Amino acid sequence: MGVKSALYLLLLASIWGASFLFMRIGAPSFGPVWLIEARIGFAAIFLCIVALFVHKKLNFKENWRHYAVMGILSSALPFLCYGYAAQYLTASMMSIINALTPVFGTVIAALYFRKPLSRNTVIGLTLGVLGVTVIVGFDPDLLKDQAWFAVFVVLGAPLCYGIATTYTQVAPSVNPFANAQGSMMMGALALLPIALFFTPNSTPTVTESLAVVALGVLCTGVAYLIFFKLIDDIGGPSILTVTFLIPIFGVLWGALFLDENVGIHTFVGGVLVVLGTMKTTGFSFKAALAK
Repeated sequence: MGVKSALYLLLLASIWGASFLFMRIGAPSFGPVWLIEARIGFAAIFLCIVALFVHKKLNFKENWRHYAVMGILSSALPFLCYGYAAQYLTASMMSIINALTPVFGTVIAALYFRKPLSRNTVIGLTLGVLGVTVIVGFDPDLLKDQAWFAVFVVLGAPLCYGIATTYTQVAPSVNPFANAQGSMMMGALALLPIALFFTPNSTPTVTESLAVVALGVLCTGVAYLIFFKLIDDIGGPSILTVTFLIPIFGVLWGALFLDENVGIHTFVGGVLVVLGTMKTTGFSFKAALAK
């Protein structure tokens, strides 16, 4: 991994880590449904504009069903889970739980393809569950506000990502940019009928509105472009590094801009979650950096 790719990787982790910050800012006024409809909508518009400039074809007629599945599983449903949880949980906690995505993906793929879980997968899953238990069990605010239910909801996000990852192994072959653009368009369309039954909780402030725009354009649209560039540059295994870096930035942005308290339980639980993810995926920093 060259210096340029490493910097792109850090940039991507910082942007995705900031998504939890922006959701925390926008969720109280927008509510989860309109927060996510706006996020996906702004991302779809941004990617459509980019597609016009770089002359990328979507082939919507042939692949709309695939885009619909990806849009629902990889954006609409998981983003809704985070949108709901952002009303109760800290950005730090959500970003750490997000690191369980490869664990869910590995387990779901093993179940779908009827492959036995390896010893490392079982150990990684155990560490991940233990990490979440430590984060939740030692956080007094969860019991006080009954926000513990939001933890179960937010676990639905990595679950959806895991299902989406398994689906991509049997899905039609579509180029990465078209996947991003098409899935965002279909995700926004799928969520729109639901959004019509909801209204924002209150009139958003300028800061909250800007946070949602940044969430869609920067944390979703731009992030996808960086992500696909890195896949081309360094490959899939090395890109897993971003999974371990996102919690660092999620915790950092939450502490800096929202004055979130980062207790020792958050640190210990976060380390367990990341170690569990590394064990499950068999990821090695040494091997990734050697590429």
